Amino acid sequence: MGDPLSADFVEAVAGFATGVVVVTVRDGRDDLGTTVTSFMSVSLEPPMVVASVATSSYLTEVLTRRDRWAATILSVRQRALAGRFAAEGRPGARILLAAEPHHRGPHSDALIPETGITALECETRQTIEAGDHTLFTAEVLSTDYIAREQEPLIRVNRRYLVAPA
Repeated sequence: MGDPLSADFVEAVAGFATGVVVVTVRDGRDDLGTTVTSFMSVSLEPPMVVASVATSSYLTEVLTRRDRWAATILSVRQRALAGRFAAEGRPGARILLAAEPHHRGPHSDALIPETGITALECETRQTIEAGDHTLFTAEVLSTDYIAREQEPLIRVNRRYLVAPA
């Protein structure tokens, strides 16, 4: 990142407010997850989303082998959880969720935190390498829950914030 354009680009996109999502997947006996802020819906028919994950991450390797996973859109009450799932060298998802209410999704078998805005169970339909990230385009198999009374967690200027009502 010695290129001045790269540094300017990082600063430019840091000012773009995004929602905060935890992506989880079960890989045999292991459960993995990460915090992503590049997540969006791309189609209503069929319902589809895209999650962007660093190509060099172990999670990307697992997501290329396991096509079903979960995406939990986090609430403001889950700021600490977002930080734990974003930390370098983090342990598995089971340890990160040990003190949080959670369950396994019936379609993905992934661990799903229960106090978010919503949780989606997804099945990858296409992967696209995009620079240093891989985009996972997935069909939404189910909406695990919807909790509209929660305030969403957003990230802007490298900080987690409460979305304005």
